[in-house]
Parts: sequence; structure tokens; C-alpha cells
Amino acid sequence: MTRKIIRLSMKAIFNNKMRSFLTMLGIIIGVMAVVILVSITQGASRGITSSISDMGSDRITATVSDEDVTLSAEEVEALSAYSSIDSVSPTVSVSKSVRKKSNSGNFSVLGVTTSYFDVMNEDVQRGRLILDSDNEWHTDVCVIGTEVATELFETWDAVGGTINIGEKVYKVVGVLEEQGSSLVGSDDSKVLIPFTTAARVNGSANVTSFYVNASSTDDVPVAMNVIEAYLLSVTRDEDAYSVNNQSDILDTMDDVKNTLSLLLAGIAAISLIVGGIGIMNIMLVSVTERTKEIGVRKAVGAKRKHIMMQFLCESCVLSVFGGLIGFLLSLLGINIYNAAAGASIEMNWSIAAAAIAFCAVIGVLFGSYPAAKASKLQPIDALHAE
Repeated sequence: MTRKIIRLSMKAIFNNKMRSFLTMLGIIIGVMAVVILVSITQGASRGITSSISDMGSDRITATVSDEDVTLSAEEVEALSAYSSIDSVSPTVSVSKSVRKKSNSGNFSVLGVTTSYFDVMNEDVQRGRLILDSDNEWHTDVCVIGTEVATELFETWDAVGGTINIGEKVYKVVGVLEEQGSSLVGSDDSKVLIPFTTAARVNGSANVTSFYVNASSTDDVPVAMNVIEAYLLSVTRDEDAYSVNNQSDILDTMDDVKNTLSLLLAGIAAISLIVGGIGIMNIMLVSVTERTKEIGVRKAVGAKRKHIMMQFLCESCVLSVFGGLIGFLLSLLGINIYNAAAGASIEMNWSIAAAAIAFCAVIGVLFGSYPAAKASKLQPIDALHAE
């Protein structure tokens, strides 16, 4: 009996192909929306999370925002005496333009010590790093990122060349390995000069920010407490500084990703519900059109549950079949997006499976009323209605 009901349901659907397709369209669009949007959102979130993780989960960034606070490199480096802190790198920002003849760009200029490269896990692909002797002698040398080299020299082979930072000429002694982009912009668009040289340019040796590597991931909370206590003792103002760790950003990103995924899934679910309303509408029309068929079937012995099962089956087949079409189109849509955007987004299979399961639920829920209405028709009334 079950096979017969399924066969009759499929026959009724394929007898009205265009109407059936238009009925499924809302479901198809809903499934495509939920699968593609959630997959893209989670794929983008994974990329950002990976970039943050690559920065190092044991790295801490401290920034002093109060210009009146006096903080020397020696005072900051003294923090490495704590067992929870492995190394410290003080930096000072230089607000000067960077150019080479007529070429210029919006680059960040940082004064750094030799510990910067260890803390930030950076190295050069050409040339050398900034040395202790550069800081000792206040030399006018710099290490540049690949983006700086490309824009100013039109090649990564920029070692030995010179650039202007403000009005002074600096010799390029190294080109950093390509880093890519992070949340704060490109990591390849920076110019690094000796800390003492930057202090001389600014007329002040005040540290504006510093980076800390904790002794281990487990020591990060202790190291952060040490840094916050030290900065509070220096500034006497909790608003004068900020201390952040990559794990804090990761936690925030997870919260944002989950919230955004739920929001997008909710919006797409509304599309599925609208599609379900369309199915219910068509099934009600189908009940009216097939009144005679229902009367004949009941007259020859079909029970109420058989009529109800047939219409429920039709509703579920429409909904699930629409979900499967939406799933296949989602695969195509994700591939097109990857090709167009140069991305590597993957299908979220769990979301796809949940969307199709939800389609089955939609089919049952919105097919129940038309099925119940059809099953309640009396044979004599149904035959007379025709």
C-alpha cells in the first residue's frame, strides 16, 4: 500500500511539471540561501581565524594611548624578568611619509629592536635584519615589506636601494618574507627602522606599543596580568592603555561567527517557510481539483488514512525534492563563487543535511491541513461536487 501511495503521489506531481516546479521554487531558493550564505560566512571566518592563529596564541600586544605617559624601551624590556614572559619587543611609531623619487605609498613606519623579529616570528627573504649595532649607532637603515618593495622599487630585489622617510634617506638592508593581510591591514606594507633612529626622528624615545611573547600558552593569562599591573602603575589610568591577546580575538570571532550563522540561517528559514506556504496553497488547489478522484477512491474502499497519506506524501516529495535541487544548485553556486572570488569555500555538509531535513518537516507541517481536508471528504459529497 505504501508503494502504491508513493507511486500515485509521484504520478500526480509529474502530471503537472510546471506547477510542481514553481511550487518547489520557494524551497529551492531557501535551501540555496541557507547553504551558500552559511558556507561562505563560515569559510570566511575560518580564514580570519587562521590568520589570527598564525600570529601566535601566546603573543600579547600592549598599546599606550596616552601621549603624556613616558615609557622607555629599557623599562618595557625589564618585563622579561618575569617567569611568565619569554621576550619583549618595544616599538615606536613614526609619522613620516615614505617615498622613492616619484613613487610613494601609505606605509607604516616602526622603530624596532632586534627582539622584534623573534617576537613577531618574522625573517627576511633578502638581505639582513636590523642589528644591535644599528640601534647602538643610530644608523639610517631599514627593512621593508614586500608590498613596499613592489610599490617603490617595482621588484622584491630592493636590497641596497634607498628610500626617503620624511626628509632623510635610508638604505634598504633587508626585505621581509611575505606575510599577507591581517585584521589591521597588510603586514607587508611596513617599514622597520632601528628604535634609536626612530626616537631621534620623533625627538622622543617614548614607547607607543610593545609586543610580548608569553613563556607558554598556559602562561598567557598570568603574563597579561603582569603587563596590565605594570601599565596601571605607570599610567594610573585604565583608559590610557590596552592589552590584548590573539585568543581574546579568536573568542570574539567565534561569537561573531556563531551569531552571524544563526542570523543567516534564520533568514533562510523564513524563505523555506514561505516555500512551505506555497506548497500548502498548491495542495489545497489540488484537493479541490481532485475531488472526484478522492470520492472514487473512497467509494472503492480507500480509507481516510490512505487519502491523508497520499497528500502528505505529495507534499513531502515536493518539499524534499525541492531541497535536493537547492542543494545541487548550492554546490554549483559555491564553485562559481570560488572561481570568481579566488576563494576556497567548502560546502557545509551538516547545514545542507539540516536544510533538507527541515524541508521534510516543512512538507509534513504544511501538507497536513490539505491532507486532512482531503481525507474528510465524504464519497457521496465528493462525487456530487464534481
